[in-house]
Amino acid sequence: MLDAQLTAQLQAYLQNLRSPIRLVASLDDSAGAAEMRELLTEIAALSDKVSFDESGTDERKPSFVISKEGETRGVRFAAIPMGHEFTSLVLALLWTGGHPPTVAPEVLDQIKALDEVMNFEVYMSLSCHNCPDVVQAATLMSIYNPKISTTVIDGGLYQAEVEARQVMGVPQVYLNDAVFGTGKMSLEEIVAKLDTNSAAKEAAKLNEKAPFDVLIVGGGPAGAAAAVYAARKGIRVGVAAERFGGQVNDTMSIENYISVLETDGPKFAAALESQVRHYGVDIMNLQRADKIVPAAQAGGLIEVQLANGGVLKSRSVILSTGARWRNVNVPGEAEYKNKGVAYCPHCDGPLFKGKRVAVIGGGNSGVEAAIDLAGVVQHVTLIEFLDQLKADAVLVNKLKSLPNVTIHTNAQTTEITGDGQKVNGLGYKDRATNTLHHVELEGVFVQIGLVPNTEFLKGTLELSKFGEIVVDAKCHTNVPGVFASGDVTTVPYKQIVIAAGEGAKASLSAFDYLIRQPVVA
Repeated sequence: MLDAQLTAQLQAYLQNLRSPIRLVASLDDSAGAAEMRELLTEIAALSDKVSFDESGTDERKPSFVISKEGETRGVRFAAIPMGHEFTSLVLALLWTGGHPPTVAPEVLDQIKALDEVMNFEVYMSLSCHNCPDVVQAATLMSIYNPKISTTVIDGGLYQAEVEARQVMGVPQVYLNDAVFGTGKMSLEEIVAKLDTNSAAKEAAKLNEKAPFDVLIVGGGPAGAAAAVYAARKGIRVGVAAERFGGQVNDTMSIENYISVLETDGPKFAAALESQVRHYGVDIMNLQRADKIVPAAQAGGLIEVQLANGGVLKSRSVILSTGARWRNVNVPGEAEYKNKGVAYCPHCDGPLFKGKRVAVIGGGNSGVEAAIDLAGVVQHVTLIEFLDQLKADAVLVNKLKSLPNVTIHTNAQTTEITGDGQKVNGLGYKDRATNTLHHVELEGVFVQIGLVPNTEFLKGTLELSKFGEIVVDAKCHTNVPGVFASGDVTTVPYKQIVIAAGEGAKASLSAFDYLIRQPVVA
């Protein structure tokens, strides 16, 4: 199961075990069980602090538990955690064996203080790049709180269970047999959702913070670049972000960022955050801005009011709130979201193995998604509103070469249909003839671009007809002291490298603004 490189890496990691651990497997005669046995045997051979036996009696077979020596409880994997989940496996081994996690002490204290019995079941796929964060969060909680148990389930290995539970998007988390959440969630987000008093406590902490010289709202490439450039000026810098990395976290492959030959979104986002923290920037995650109050109305300092009731103050503000997936806004989309309607083909594609799906959108994202899905599903129907596909010619030619793909151009999606539980089809109108058509299928992937996150700015800043923040060549908005950068602005070409450059420019402009302000006694 493990090649020479993975074996060497894992053996090095296991030297960090502080106490013995057990791998207890519940196996049957399936091919998956044979693979699991091989993997666990190889792991146990790499350290004298790891033992393996097949005495497990769990009803999910194959599965295994990682537990401390002398204990029966622990993290359970109903999966063979390779691919994106290999890191989750390594961390579960290390944390169970006493190696400390790189988590803020206050978050660990919150986990330990949770006082209810909680049983988490996390459905994931091995190709999902959003799943590891959720898997690792749930496993960490079960290791540090004896009232919490976690089972990680591979949807591909337990397809019958996935279908019975109508799991059509990963990661999907059940808590005590009820759906707790779907999609990427950080440890802090999960803990905040469980700790009902966390919002008020967090707001009080934020209100006590001293004013910043530069406050950046948003933690994507633009926000991160702005933070680094500002911090290097030796001034007080803060970043308030819903999730650091922003939309980059949902990007599977990055191959066009200069000097980085190839990486993926989560790695890139982690590198952004690491560099920002290196400069001592005050990063405030899980913070959504609700309102901006200009300095002229707030008594000299700009105020950023947050959704949890907290208020941050600063001499200047850089808005880098980015954008999110655009909805197609037809009947059935909201009703069947995560029940057949999906937005990440890399994450959710494996759940539709052997099924029929549609992709809405003929740009690069849509065509790439259709090509990717065609290798997994039975058939792909691509729907494009315009009379031709907008994607690069090389991608279009590749798509047209695939035997299990049907392309409909000049087609307007009119509805997504379902049986009340899950998607069963898609309706579209031929724009040339106005005739209506219906395609029977099990999944719909929406890939029609992005919409800027500016709803909270209406009536405060000048916005374009597309909702983007209007900026000049130096990232100034129409409000003194407020700057903007990245995908949220009118700057064309929504690319990571452009967003980072605009973030640096906004930061330099903010600093130029600050040094020209009158000296206050």
